[in-house]
Amino acid sequence: MNMITQGHNNPPDPIDECIAPYADVIAESESWADGEPVETEDQMNAVDALIKSLRGYRSDLAKAQKSATAPLHDAWKAEIARWKPTVDDAKRLQDALTAVVAPFKAKLAAEKEAAKRAAFEEAERKRKEAEAAAAKINAADIEAQREAGRLAQEAQDAKEAATKALKDTVKGMRTFRRPEIKDMGKVVNWIARHDKTAMADFATEYVRKNFEAGIDGVEIITGKEAY
Repeated sequence: MNMITQGHNNPPDPIDECIAPYADVIAESESWADGEPVETEDQMNAVDALIKSLRGYRSDLAKAQKSATAPLHDAWKAEIARWKPTVDDAKRLQDALTAVVAPFKAKLAAEKEAAKRAAFEEAERKRKEAEAAAAKINAADIEAQREAGRLAQEAQDAKEAATKALKDTVKGMRTFRRPEIKDMGKVVNWIARHDKTAMADFATEYVRKNFEAGIDGVEIITGKEAY
């Protein structure tokens, strides 16, 4: 009777299957990768042969990786696609309702802002009126004292009303700050003056991708390098 060992039915790991044919190449490559450059042509040829084998190793790894991950990636894409119509429709519905109330909210917000300004202007007027009355009050004139007290109370009430008006806002609105470029040339010049590193990084990447177009200030250097 054949004994069934633990893990007998486990499929082989595709990574191990890729490594196995190249085990000797990997070991020999590691021995050469000791930080010391080659010194003879024979050594160079030996390393070149290993590099060629490693290209095949990497190619096999890439193919196996794609084969192993493709089902997972396809399942992920399928699930994303399954959710997308509902997610998109929820956003469309929210955006539509936002558009429905936006004009009225903007009008209401403008009215409340005007009311706030009016309330603070009235509070300031009342304050000045009360201070003026207090400045010229006759201590012996009870009616003048009463009038000054009334004006002081009105000033206090107006101040409280203005403070309360600050809290009267339209729900579902927010303050935004967005840039709008009016002169691209001036923007580019500003960045060049104030953030040379950002401009240099952009220029370096742009030249790397587009140097064949013949960019002013760029010299194309031709040479040989190991790969």
